[in-house]
Amino acid sequence: MIHQLECPVETIIHVLGGKWKPMILWHLIQSNKRFNDLEKLIPDVSQKMLSQHLRDLEREGIIDRTVYPTVPPKVEYSLSEYGKTLIPVSEVMCAWGENHNKRNYEESAS
Repeated sequence: MIHQLECPVETIIHVLGGKWKPMILWHLIQSNKRFNDLEKLIPDVSQKMLSQHLRDLEREGIIDRTVYPTVPPKVEYSLSEYGKTLIPVSEVMCAWGENHNKRNYEESAS
């Protein structure tokens, strides 16, 4: 069976959907992070959900997972070259969110 191509908006929602994936992406744009760093930066995410989202993003080619041969093993997550193409998208989403928050604040203040 041939599947119809998804709408591009559906595609990005599929790849970056969920409560935590955009936040993970945002933090990895800033710098490479270890799992514990991400847990501290996103305190409400469970270990299970963080692990799942990191695996999903790795499978989609958005992030790279590097394991260093140390004892104990050191694992670091970073944006892949392909993932870096999402930086402008994230910046636009951030700007929109800031404008939306400002708009809602101004409306509630009046």
